[in-house]
Amino acid sequence: MLARGGRPNAYTFPPLLKALAAERGVVAAPAVGDAVHAHVVKFGLELNAHVASSLVLMYAARGDNLTARALLDAWPAGGGGTPVVWNALISGCKRGRQLRLSCRYFVDMVRAGVVPTPVTYITVLSACGKGSDILLGMQLHKCVVESGVLPDLKVENALVDMYAECGEMEAAWRLFAGMRVRDMVSWTSLISGFVRLGQVDRARVLFDQMPERDTVSWTAMIDGYVQTGRFREALEIFREMQFSKVMADEFTMVSVLTACAQLGALETGEWARVYMSRHGIKMDTVVGNALIDMYSKCGSIERALGVFKEMHSRDKFTWTAIILGLAVNGHGEQAIHMFYKMLRAFEAPDEVTFVGVLTACTHAGLVDKGRDLFLSMVGTYGVAPTVMHYGCIIDLLGRAGKLTEALETIGKMPMRPNCAIWGTLLAACRVHGNSEIGELAAENLLVLDPENSMAYILLSNLYAKSNRWEDVRRLRQVIMEKGIKKEPGCSLIEMNGTLHEFVAGDRSHPMSIEIYSKLDKVLTDLKNAGYVPDVTEVFVQVTEEEKQKVLYWHSEKLAVAFALLSSESGSTIRIVKNLRMCLDCHNAIKLISKLYMREVVVRDRTRFHHFRHGLCSCKDYW
Repeated sequence: MLARGGRPNAYTFPPLLKALAAERGVVAAPAVGDAVHAHVVKFGLELNAHVASSLVLMYAARGDNLTARALLDAWPAGGGGTPVVWNALISGCKRGRQLRLSCRYFVDMVRAGVVPTPVTYITVLSACGKGSDILLGMQLHKCVVESGVLPDLKVENALVDMYAECGEMEAAWRLFAGMRVRDMVSWTSLISGFVRLGQVDRARVLFDQMPERDTVSWTAMIDGYVQTGRFREALEIFREMQFSKVMADEFTMVSVLTACAQLGALETGEWARVYMSRHGIKMDTVVGNALIDMYSKCGSIERALGVFKEMHSRDKFTWTAIILGLAVNGHGEQAIHMFYKMLRAFEAPDEVTFVGVLTACTHAGLVDKGRDLFLSMVGTYGVAPTVMHYGCIIDLLGRAGKLTEALETIGKMPMRPNCAIWGTLLAACRVHGNSEIGELAAENLLVLDPENSMAYILLSNLYAKSNRWEDVRRLRQVIMEKGIKKEPGCSLIEMNGTLHEFVAGDRSHPMSIEIYSKLDKVLTDLKNAGYVPDVTEVFVQVTEEEKQKVLYWHSEKLAVAFALLSSESGSTIRIVKNLRMCLDCHNAIKLISKLYMREVVVRDRTRFHHFRHGLCSCKDYW
């Protein structure tokens, strides 16, 4: 416009400045903002109320409160009688996440004798909600009632939303019930409030009563199921959203991808990616990060790397997601290389990044590198180690057979060791056959969690490995007397976009007869190839033959048999298991991958297992 000789006026600058306020994360935005401000002065428009308010909004949104306030104070009579400039200052601070400052400027506005408008109340109520400032919110509620602006639907919605964001659902409900007119915002605010408190069923009752729903309300409900770990229901309601012909946005898709990641639903995740492309949904950094996480947790690290390479903008969460993905999928050295690339990109690692890189060291067997990185956390990067980081170090030392050093490290921990710490040490003792330290770890683990069935299983395996059969029998007697029950194993597998769930001995699947028939054929093939069932982890008091039957019907074996029946020859089989894989299933699936020439990816409670050509990526340590 300028290049063509056009002369800007009071209508030109507000949209320019508002665009700059929205682009506060862009590195060049401050310099461009200063240049636009210079043109405002050049064309003599700095005292125009709308231009001045847009300038104030821009500076406040980018965190330059001194300049924003100076511009307001430069206005005749300090902005007195001009609520539009004050509103811009308050709104800009809220956009810049300076919520307390936004509220403080509201107080200054009232003290200056400027009468708040409905826009003022809406902005400050939003700041109170996001900042969980319920006391100021209640005072504002009183001011709103006394001001006479009610009934005003937007102000009433802001009040409901403020109480809901602060977790005061009784007050939010009373306001909602008393509203003469409600819109989708009213309903969604209440639904989101219940979701934040984990009361997703109450939210669903309200959601089903809504006269009409938009993208925001559907997304709130999907996110509610994700937050409460009800991932299958999240995908089900997303499908309902498609049938309702409501378009999803990037926020919806992040929740959907998160559900796919947790369920290992790669096909649905791939479909979600196609959906985003087809409907032009913005592939921003947050969506990219969710895609990397989804592919990583579905065991498809190659596709996760593909997304990472395609991303034009990356943040520390992007780098952390790919480091963690590489680490848990058994690509330890590549994950460490990615960590150093992250540092060269001037992204500061956080505590989650270090969980990833220490896990990578564990999987790559890099003990010295892991020690060095652990020590550098505080000294070099200012990240205080948590119990999770100590768990990684214990795992690293235990995997390398340095059990005494692992025990000494536990003794030096600044926090009390939890079940995960003692369980990790016990698992290492089981692998290396160290009964002395193993018994100590089991003792501490059972003090913290007396009903922990995994502690008994690992200790029993340790005794069996050391040929201490009398101790094995004694331990099993204790289990029977205490009535300790192993958590039921459950395996999820996705086939043609549908999730199938199997539990041990399950016969509820519609293809149950075919699955068990296929499994019998598979077991015959395995036995012909030299497979011998490993019954050391079976605790029920039955005959040896019956113990073998218990093993044959484990959930992951049923899932594999179903996959062999239902999928194309040579395709990858992907399973998500809720527990640690047992020794027998691990041995069986290794052999299946060789005999049937299939890659089988199992994500259990502790890690990924990529079975190929009769070998596992975990190198038989898990």
